[in-house]
Amino acid sequence: MRRYGKNTDEDDIRQRPNRKGTRPRTTIRPKHEDAVEGMVLTVDRGRLTCLVDDLVITAMKARELGRKAAVVGDRVSIVGDLSGEKDTLARIVRISPRTSVLRRTADDDDPYERVVVANADQLAIVTALADPEPRPRLIDRCLVAAYDGGLTPLLVLTKSDLASPDALLEMYGALGVPYVVTTRDEFVDGVAAERVHEHLKGRTTAFVGHSGVGKTTLVNALVPPDRRRSTGVVNAVTGRGRHTTTSALALPLDDKEGGWVIDTPGVRSFGLHHVDPSRVILAFPDLVPGTENCPRACSHDEQDCALDAWVAEGHADPARLVSLRRLLATRERREGD
Repeated sequence: MRRYGKNTDEDDIRQRPNRKGTRPRTTIRPKHEDAVEGMVLTVDRGRLTCLVDDLVITAMKARELGRKAAVVGDRVSIVGDLSGEKDTLARIVRISPRTSVLRRTADDDDPYERVVVANADQLAIVTALADPEPRPRLIDRCLVAAYDGGLTPLLVLTKSDLASPDALLEMYGALGVPYVVTTRDEFVDGVAAERVHEHLKGRTTAFVGHSGVGKTTLVNALVPPDRRRSTGVVNAVTGRGRHTTTSALALPLDDKEGGWVIDTPGVRSFGLHHVDPSRVILAFPDLVPGTENCPRACSHDEQDCALDAWVAEGHADPARLVSLRRLLATRERREGD
């Protein structure tokens, strides 16, 4: 056996040849100029179902994307096998910039942010007026997430034959949120779907709500029959709905006017750790001019806030300021409070 001393850079040291050749490492990545554009329909354990033209493609995220993840609604660039045949797999190599993002955290003290839906322009907040009972704090949190993410909110109140919608409509009237009120019978004969459909034409709408409020039943009435999802019933003991939707799914509206609905799993909490309270005021453009004389870093819910005097002078409806402060306080309250 030949031995070497500490100085190993001698001329007689031999190197074993590499039969595969040597390829230096590089940071230059392929441009994938042949990639085609698609939309993510759903994500399941690392496999993404995407729509490319009229074909449904199964794809996975390319390694070069690193930790950047694609979510339902993302516009992506795809390479590889685009035939859509069984057992084929393509690769997502780029994710286009998002126009809007619906995000949530598990709780207010959870720093891990979860992106639920991308590129939706409307958030339909579905809540039952009874069975299960409405949860205004959860509605408030969804509204804050919508305003923060750049989505227009739509309030859908179901089961109005069991309880009056007046109290909730009075609570959210000052916010100017459009709404639809439906009964259980209207779900059966399709009237509810027709009313909601008027607000969805040509738009991408994410549906969110507590389990058991009729969210997935409503989505099923809006999409083609072959794309409908399973539904459940409310537990008679706990008064809570059972999770039947386990992942977000984008579905085309059943008409020629275009538009998408995105059904999301039922939620029992909606954390707002990721929301900067200073951005909530942007959802109240009639109040924004009154913040010019606010103290620096004003939370708009403190004693020296200039909005109080500005509203008292008649520049805006006092109910709007009350609504703003109620939404700002949602991070300090639990959904069930």
